[in-house]
Amino acid sequence: MTGAENAFAPVLQEVASSRTRPARYQRLSQIYRNDGPMPQTPSSNEAPTTFRYPLRWRIMDALNRGLDVFWPARMTPYTGWALLMPALLLVGLLVLGLFQMADSSLHTLDRSTFLPSENYTLENYQTVFENATYGKIIWRSVLGAALTVLFTLLLALPYSYIMVRTSSSFVRKTLLVILFLPFFIGQVVRAYGLLIILGTTGVANNALGLVGVEPIRLLFNFPAVVFGLVQYMLPFAVLMLAPALTAIPRETETAAASLGANWFQSFRHVVIPMAKPGLIGAGLVVGTLALTDFAMPAMLGGGSQDFIANAIYDQFFRTADQGLGAALALLLVVLGSVFVAIVISIFGAGTLGMGGKK
Repeated sequence: MTGAENAFAPVLQEVASSRTRPARYQRLSQIYRNDGPMPQTPSSNEAPTTFRYPLRWRIMDALNRGLDVFWPARMTPYTGWALLMPALLLVGLLVLGLFQMADSSLHTLDRSTFLPSENYTLENYQTVFENATYGKIIWRSVLGAALTVLFTLLLALPYSYIMVRTSSSFVRKTLLVILFLPFFIGQVVRAYGLLIILGTTGVANNALGLVGVEPIRLLFNFPAVVFGLVQYMLPFAVLMLAPALTAIPRETETAAASLGANWFQSFRHVVIPMAKPGLIGAGLVVGTLALTDFAMPAMLGGGSQDFIANAIYDQFFRTADQGLGAALALLLVVLGSVFVAIVISIFGAGTLGMGGKK
């Protein structure tokens, strides 16, 4: 046996004995099947393959090159202002509209020509504050918004708490479905549904008749308007309260229970204070939407429970008195702004998570 044969003898013996030790080579075979064969070195006769990026990557590169041309790197410090520009444009249009309404509110309607007068006067504002009808409308709007906030938060808080804290995924999904269903139905459609349910021959009065109660008037009054506003605003309040309650660790309630607090005490002294940002935010949204609502007072109030938005509509589209309608619109803007200012002054901007002083 030559020297080369002596050198390769252990390897040849290992290969020859592989049939008697299949476990080792079974592992090698498994690795081969998983990783695939070793890459073969292309021969000199084969043409090298060209690598191409996926189409999605090439599209993104093209968009980036176009963005570099449209917005060069030297403009990077102004990117924030560029992103803010659409919002500033919308706010500017709103402010421009407010100035236009302020100008219209200073002109009375000429009854002979049904055109605004050329003279500037405060007569429209005098009419708003001296006319008892408008005083009742303003008071009804403010009271309706306040009651809507109160009842909506009282219903939304336990609903959100159960939805967030329940351990049953079925219950959570069911509550979510019930919550989102109203968003697929418009406010006017829901108001029509309430007209059918609360009517004299509706479902509610039929149920009362089964227990011997005579039909009662459930529509075209102030409670009907508040009821309609509460059921309309409830999903908005729940959606704002749920994240605030989710951010409260369960350990805080567990710690309160370990110190001897029952569920109600824990909910009152731990959950509600920690959920205050969600409560204040939901109250602001519900209050402003209820204060400016049009459909529910018009449909469930039957023309006798108008809010400020209904009075504005009447002046613009029924009597064509744009000056008086503009004065009422500005009054509505002032009331909404005062409501927000009062809430922030009492609770602080920090309560809303805006980083202000609490």
